Amino acid sequence: MKTTLKTTALLLVILLVSIACTQKRELAMPSIELTTDFLIPHPVKVTATNSSFPLDQYTAITTSMEEGFDDVGLFLAEKIIATTSLDLQVNPASMKDIETVINIHLKSDFETDNLEAYELDIRENEIMLHAASAAGAFRGIQTIRQLIPEQSNDNLADYSIWTIPSGEITDAPQFKYRSAMLDVARHFFSVEDVKKYIDVLSYYKMNNLHLHLTDDQGWRIEIKSWPKLTEIGGKTAVGGDQGGFYTQEDYTEIVNYAARRHINIVPEVDMPGHTNAASLSYPILDGTGKKLKPYEGIDVGFSTFDCRKDTVYAFIDDVVREISALTPGPYFHIGGDESHTTTKDDFNYFVNRVSKIVEKHGKQMIGWDEVVHADVGENAIVQYWNKKENAQKGVEKGMQVILSPGQRAYLDMKYDENSKHGLTWAGYIPVDVGYNWSPETFAKIPLESILGIEAPLWSETITNLDELSYLAFPRVIGYAELGWSIEQNRNWDDYRTRLANQAPYLRKEGIKYYPSKLIDWKE
Repeated sequence: MKTTLKTTALLLVILLVSIACTQKRELAMPSIELTTDFLIPHPVKVTATNSSFPLDQYTAITTSMEEGFDDVGLFLAEKIIATTSLDLQVNPASMKDIETVINIHLKSDFETDNLEAYELDIRENEIMLHAASAAGAFRGIQTIRQLIPEQSNDNLADYSIWTIPSGEITDAPQFKYRSAMLDVARHFFSVEDVKKYIDVLSYYKMNNLHLHLTDDQGWRIEIKSWPKLTEIGGKTAVGGDQGGFYTQEDYTEIVNYAARRHINIVPEVDMPGHTNAASLSYPILDGTGKKLKPYEGIDVGFSTFDCRKDTVYAFIDDVVREISALTPGPYFHIGGDESHTTTKDDFNYFVNRVSKIVEKHGKQMIGWDEVVHADVGENAIVQYWNKKENAQKGVEKGMQVILSPGQRAYLDMKYDENSKHGLTWAGYIPVDVGYNWSPETFAKIPLESILGIEAPLWSETITNLDELSYLAFPRVIGYAELGWSIEQNRNWDDYRTRLANQAPYLRKEGIKYYPSKLIDWKE
């Protein structure tokens, strides 16, 4: 009899445990208003439903099986474990013990044809992220990341729960091209430095990084058919600092790292001016007729290729071919700025020939705004940095325009007279001046002719990642918003609040941003 009672009791315990394991948790989820307070760029539309989603140990991530979606889910899981220590399963074989889900799925019937569009529907038991492509899904998970609170709510259960406010977000970028530029020629930045920059740019939904790979002071990418470019041209930098260069394997590592974050690398080989390092490596390329020596200063306009020599174009063909083969993105930047030593006829002849080389290797040519004076076709892109009449001339030719006006978008300009780094030729650019302008109407360029916006960072005065961060952040965050958000969703007073709330993320990432007094930074 005692044995029977013991057996009955044991079976009862097992039954109760089984019931407990299969019952859904009943959490009293708090009412949290979904706002844009922590979101940059500002989404197109946000609707609050005043509840919350529990991100916790019972959450999993599921994705569409279309190409790239599973990796977006894995990327989100990696970032969640880094910030919360929650190790979420992605596309688990079994949903046992899973009670809430982040679903990342392809949607083919968006009202817009923008491939970076996404929609978020956040409920108490699931987050639905619908996207027009894997790139759109990646943009959407950045919004999810920004909505995860810094601290968990430890009052809802005997384990940690991060409460994400519920609601709906509809979003897509205004401009196709949203970019930063990094000059690695005047001072060299390591692969790891570039990766860190890519990490933060992708968090704010930028989709291109333009690398200025060559200049008078240094040649920074290996060209196997012309090895002296790095053997000689890669040794120098501004101020006599140490040079450096990327092997083709290094460059591929950067390209692949960026591609996982749905960022294109845009390589630039600046020519026919800004070519002292190349001509020093191979004097046959030089068009100045002067004795060449390594250059460590910051003056411009004194160098040029010999624009009438066939060897120069054979060289350029090799360079464009090798770099293009390593670069899956659609663009190749030929520079074309400040060629003061090149005659007008030679410059026009040069740009015309080089544009055909770029096209031959399957890339779309970008050039600084001076290139519009050559006989370039509408397939080329003009990057406006200096003269708005050049940009307007490009529009007349049917070209699209990238906006990088020096007096608004140059990250190497000082914030004010007390800035530790930077230049002043385009004036001071404090955080509000960098944000408070409208790409939509700037320089009277038609909206349909604007490909996007880019914030260049020239490196004459910076030598390391901390100095890079000082000039780039927080201003580059504003340029990310200018490229993504529609004009009616941009307001300085609102933006400065949202920017202040980025401080914990920037500190966690080790970004030594400039603590502008215009912003009440969150502790």
